[in-house]
Amino acid sequence: MIQDKHGRVHTYLRISLTDNCNLRCFYCMPEEDYEFTPASRLMQAAEIETLARTFVDLGVNKIRLTGGEPLVRKDAADIILRLSRLPVKLTLTTNATRVHEFIDVFKEAGIRSLNVSLDTLDRDRFLFMTRRDQFQRTLDNIRLLVDQGFHVKINMVVMKGLNESEIPDFVAWTKKEPIHVRFIEFMPFEGNRWTSNKVFTLQEMLELIGSRFEIEALLNGIHDTDKKFRALGHAGTFAVISTMSSPFCAGCNRIRLTADGKIKNCLFSKTETDLLTALRKGEDVVRLIHQNIGQKAKELGGQFDADIEHIHPEEIHNRSMITIGG
Repeated sequence: MIQDKHGRVHTYLRISLTDNCNLRCFYCMPEEDYEFTPASRLMQAAEIETLARTFVDLGVNKIRLTGGEPLVRKDAADIILRLSRLPVKLTLTTNATRVHEFIDVFKEAGIRSLNVSLDTLDRDRFLFMTRRDQFQRTLDNIRLLVDQGFHVKINMVVMKGLNESEIPDFVAWTKKEPIHVRFIEFMPFEGNRWTSNKVFTLQEMLELIGSRFEIEALLNGIHDTDKKFRALGHAGTFAVISTMSSPFCAGCNRIRLTADGKIKNCLFSKTETDLLTALRKGEDVVRLIHQNIGQKAKELGGQFDADIEHIHPEEIHNRSMITIGG
C-alpha cells in the first residue's frame, strides 16, 4: 500500500510515455522549437513495464498513459500491450489524431475508455490553439471511438477570453451523443503565460450552462477530480475539473511518472524522485516511492491555494505541462 502522511492511499498511476506531441497547444507546449527529451533519457518499454509492475505490487489498480501525445511514440503499441497483462484498469489520454491507427491495439489490450483533448469545436480556433490543421481528423476519430463502443471523455481546457463562449456548444454536443465532456480550469505551468484573469471558474461555468440548459448534479466518487452534471434529456454528461477555484485534493489517489522516469506526488509538486536512474543502477525503487509519496503536501503541491487572484505564477516552481504528462 502506498499511503501519504495525510492518510490518502494511492491506487492510480499516470505514466507519461513521451514529452513529444504532434500538436503545439500553447498552454502545454509553449515554444515551436521545444527541445524534446533524448530517447536515451526516456523510460524504455521494458523499464516502463518493470516500474508499472512494481506500483501494481504496491496496490495500484489503475494506469493511465499520457504524453505529450502517447501515440506518437514508435513503440506505443508494444507498451500498451505489455501493460495490458497487468491486473489493472488501463486507459489513456490522447489528442485523437492517431487513434484510427490503434483501434485494434486498444481492443486487444482491453482498453474501453479514453480521454480525448479537444479545446474548441471551431476549425479556425483549433488551428490557432494547436498550430496544426488536424481538426477534422480529431472529430473523425472521436466519431470512430463512439461508433466502436468506447467510453469517450472530452477534455476541454477553458481559457477566459478565448474559448469559454463554446462551453454551451460542448454541452449541446452531449444531447444525442453518449460522450462525457469535462471542462478544465486553466492551470499555471512553466511557460504557459497563466494569469488569474484567464481562469473561468466552476461557478462561472455553471452559471453559463444554466442559462441555456436545465441541469442536474450527479454523484461523485471520493477520488473523482471532476464534479459531474447532466443537462436534462441529454445522452451524455458534462463535468468540471475545478483545480483552481475548488480543489479536490482531500481524495487524491494519484501518482505521476514522467517520461524520463521521475515520480511526482502531485501535478504541482516542486520536488520529484528519479526512479529510472535508481532502476538502472539496481537500487531499491520501492523505498523511493514510499519516500516520495510520504512527502506529499496536503493540497496543490503546497505551492498555492484556491485564492486565485493572489497566486503569483512566477513563484510556482514546476515543469511545463508537457514534461509532466497530461
